[in-house]
Amino acid sequence: MLQSFVPEPSNGRALRDAFGLFATGVTIVTTCGPEGCVAITANSFSSVSMDPPLVLWSPARASRRYPLFAEAEHYAIHVLAADQQDLAWSVAKDGGALLSTDLDTNAHGVPVLPHCLARFDCRRNAVHEAGDHAIIVGEVLQATMQQGDPLAFFSGRVARLELN
Repeated sequence: MLQSFVPEPSNGRALRDAFGLFATGVTIVTTCGPEGCVAITANSFSSVSMDPPLVLWSPARASRRYPLFAEAEHYAIHVLAADQQDLAWSVAKDGGALLSTDLDTNAHGVPVLPHCLARFDCRRNAVHEAGDHAIIVGEVLQATMQQGDPLAFFSGRVARLELN
């Protein structure tokens, strides 16, 4: 059944459900906080430009983690593989979930996750306010990738997406 509505505060759930019908990949963004690795799960990742190489992602401004990411000069965006669902949920629930994990760091001292499909090591280019979220644009300084099946987010659920 086709539904049509004008988005307003009283029907926010319907708008959220409509947004959820767009399947996206799942990422974890990491940076360094005062106590070590800070991480956030995000599905709002997108490429922006090839020259210069730019990407964006959009954290909620109400998140307790938001100030650390908005102010971070460097961060890493990890595109998760299908078998990393538990990691995605763990970080979604707790920004410090990786504090006790022994992680490597990139050339800028940012903690990086192993076994992801892709990783983009970024330097903050711009932060734009956008309603209750922000758009963080980063310049990709280094990219790493490998083959595998992606983790996907669709209709409010994280799921394995097997392409082979």
